[in-house]
Formats: sequence, C-alpha cells, structure tokens
Amino acid sequence: MPGTPPTRFVYLGPEGTFTEAALRTIPAAERGLRTPARSVPEALEAVRTGDADAALVPLENSVGGAVPVTLDELATGSPLIITREVVLPVEFVLAARTPAPLAGIRSIAAHPQASAQCRNWLLANVPDAVIVDVLSNATAAISAARGEHDAALCAPIGVSRNGLTVLADKVADHADAVTRFALLTRPGPPAEPTGDDVTSLALSIRRDQVGALLSVLTELAVRGINLSRIESRPTGEQLGTYVFFLDCTGHVAEPRFGEALQGLRRICAEVRFLGSYPRHRLTPEAPVASPRGLSNSDFADSAAWLARIRSGETA
Repeated sequence: MPGTPPTRFVYLGPEGTFTEAALRTIPAAERGLRTPARSVPEALEAVRTGDADAALVPLENSVGGAVPVTLDELATGSPLIITREVVLPVEFVLAARTPAPLAGIRSIAAHPQASAQCRNWLLANVPDAVIVDVLSNATAAISAARGEHDAALCAPIGVSRNGLTVLADKVADHADAVTRFALLTRPGPPAEPTGDDVTSLALSIRRDQVGALLSVLTELAVRGINLSRIESRPTGEQLGTYVFFLDCTGHVAEPRFGEALQGLRRICAEVRFLGSYPRHRLTPEAPVASPRGLSNSDFADSAAWLARIRSGETA
C-alpha cells in the first residue's frame, strides 16, 4: 500500500466475528488499533470522515453471494478504494459452556446466515434443537456463554474469547466455503502491480444504447482482460436502472488495462474505479495467461512500433 501505512482500522463488528478474524490476518491491523462498527455504512463513513485509516468489510461469500449493502456503499457517496482483499475459509463451530452430548442440545443461537450455511448439518446432527436467530456470530457465542441457549453456532474466534467448549468443529454444508473481504481506504495511488492483480469497477451503462453491456464486455475481451465477476445492483432511482460491478484480472498501471478503462469511459454513462490490488489466493495458483498477442509485453511492443511510425522511423 503506497504512502503511510494505516494504523487505525475499523471493521464490521461486533468483536469475535469472521470479519475481525480476517482483519487480524493483516500484519498492520494486528499491530494497530482495531475498532468494531455496528454496520458496513458506519465502518465506511469512519474512513470517509478521517476517523479511521481503513475499513474491512465483507464483499461476497462463496455460498450466499455478494453482500448488497457493501456494493451499494461502494457505488455511492465519496469514493473509496480497495487496497487489499482477504479471503477467509468459513468454518463454524458448535460450542457450549460445558461439554455436552449433541442429543441433549435443545436450543442453538445462530446468525441467520450461519444457520443457512449449516442447515443440513444441523438437521442431521441436532434435529430436535430449536435454532434461535441472533444479530451476529459474536452474539451467538455470548448468549451461549451466559447460558441463555444450550449452544451457539459461531466463529472459532468466539470460543476462546467467551470461554466456550467446542462440541463440533468444521460445521458446514459446504466444506470449501469462503468469504471475501475488502480493505478500503480513501483514494490514493494504487500499489505497484504484482503480476497477479484484480481491478474492481462500478459502472452504469446508457439505457438507450442497444448492446451497451456487450460493448462493455468487448472493451475487455479485445484486450485479453479476464472478467472474473460481474453482477448488477439497482440504483434505487427508478425501475430498470442498474450499477454493474466488475472484477477483472489486471492492474490499472498496465497499458492494456488503461486502454480498456478509456474505452469504458467513452461508452458508459459513469465509471467508478474501485481499486487495483493483489489477488488473495488461499493456495498457490498461477495467474490466468493472456491470449497470444494480448499480453502486457505485446501491448508495449505495439505501442513502441506505433511511436516509431509517428516519429518517422522505420517500422
């Protein structure tokens, strides 16, 4: 991250959630000040007003999909830039104040998203238990620690923090479930390219233009830019108006990506740059190779060739 590293971090709270666990994987955040916020808008507003240097909020889950409130916040208000992504495996635990057989569990506190991601496991292992909705994974752990419920479905970070006993670990219907978080700061120069980067954009297309979305995709495809995610959110202005969120392979400093951004600027009603940042891979994996003739070196070579022609040199 260019410039002065952040020292004051805010995150979607409360304490003891997956968001806090994700934040603490960032060395600067582990050393710095960490403050929980009550909501995503509150966390991002703290950065916009200067009360915090950076905010970590959930962006999407591999099972539940995108987090709508985060996308809406990124598309409106003062611009913020993603400087880092954190991908965290989502592994719930079933925990209680004291060891107990699963057959004796009668009530389980759980956040609705947690119980939805563990529904089949819960039906198979604690079919007689009543699932009680609570506001967060941390709240679930606290309620079990207080004896308000027999057990809690919570994040592992909440176990030691509340003195709980794990009755079952790796509780999930999807063993490979992950949540992707975004670290956001006020706008500034992006970090240098790493060779395996993501660029995020939010754009609005012209409603009266036939094939507008195809034109957007073409600007990327003809330059060998892989589109790893695209989804839409209503603007809230009127029915049929949407903001499209794109994640693309590449970095804004690369010539081919710069060309693509200029092309999008020409054909879209609005383009909001949301950041270029290193891709977070849980396991080593080679970046997707560019098609022949569409690599960064190919673009640099063609630009040099054109420059020679314009200067009157032999091509």
